[in-house]
Amino acid sequence: MSKATGFIWDESYFWHQTGNGALMLNAGGWIQEDTHAESPESKRRIKNLLERSRFIKELEQLEPRPATRKEIELNHSVEYIDRIKTLGSTVGGDAGEHAIVGPDSYEIALLSAGGVLTAVDAVMNDMVENVYALTRPPGHHAEQEGGMGFCLFNNVAIAAKYARAKYGLKRILILDWDVHHGNGTESAFCSDPDVLFVSVHQENIFPKNRGDNTYTGEGDGKGFNVNIELPAGVGNEGYNYTFEQVIEPIVHQYKPELIFISAGQDASRFDPLGRMLVTAEGYYQMASKVKSLAEKHCEGRLIACHEGGYSTAYVPFCTLKILEAFRGKRSVVEDPFDLGFLEGPIYQNQIEAINKVKKVQSEFWDLE
Repeated sequence: MSKATGFIWDESYFWHQTGNGALMLNAGGWIQEDTHAESPESKRRIKNLLERSRFIKELEQLEPRPATRKEIELNHSVEYIDRIKTLGSTVGGDAGEHAIVGPDSYEIALLSAGGVLTAVDAVMNDMVENVYALTRPPGHHAEQEGGMGFCLFNNVAIAAKYARAKYGLKRILILDWDVHHGNGTESAFCSDPDVLFVSVHQENIFPKNRGDNTYTGEGDGKGFNVNIELPAGVGNEGYNYTFEQVIEPIVHQYKPELIFISAGQDASRFDPLGRMLVTAEGYYQMASKVKSLAEKHCEGRLIACHEGGYSTAYVPFCTLKILEAFRGKRSVVEDPFDLGFLEGPIYQNQIEAINKVKKVQSEFWDLE
């Protein structure tokens, strides 16, 4: 059996308010009030499923601490941080593009970022081998000067900079498998050769004009930014092929000292904001692959930070399977939504998409 797997959550994460809306938009005009996509339910139900299945007893629960202002300033401007604080203590509002600040959101966002810092300290000090941080609000879209896509502070970017500053790490991998491009994380490290950023995402979805596979970073960071655009509908087989052809070969050459996953479970079969058709078992397979990479290169040091995922019914099962892979032990829960769907083949458009990425990245990595 593997070493301990940490699990970080806090009730406050579920109290961040995103207002009344439908999907990603606020209610009003022709949009009748519905459940906002970034509601707490998909995250709260993860914890509920862990408790109901008793799998939570297999995990080492870690209490998050709030990040300090100085730690948030590792990645965000003072002016932007002040704006979040002011909005959270007054009338609330939007901190950018679809980045809602509600009452107490500033304090909750500090605790969300601090949860990932807690995870860093836990793995670096050998308290646990790996950690899943069920943080909220999410972070990977947040830019240094503004929020975006439900994200206020960029939890993973802050944590990577914290890990480098505190532990002197020189090779950090951030793998972002959220269905949407991790633009904020890319911006944070686009010129930084100490952080390899890999974003595998659905093409032409969100944000606009970001995530093109021809963008490889800037200056000293050129070649340390890997964008993998995939056509809709690739499913488990398409993601496994992506790992085999691009992600695993690059990571083996990079040899990271610490691995982060921006874990968005919105590439799932039932997500309302994505079209990638990955099953819960597909997430188990991906998490198992990343765990193997961590065991080979960085003594198993692996942190998953929760990002997107908007199917309240299915996200809990996808996340449970990731935790099973991290722990090295299966739960008693079988995917109730596995209705015998057949895995599709690798279609030609998927192969062509990966070949385009390989052609671009072959300037920097051996992908033969």
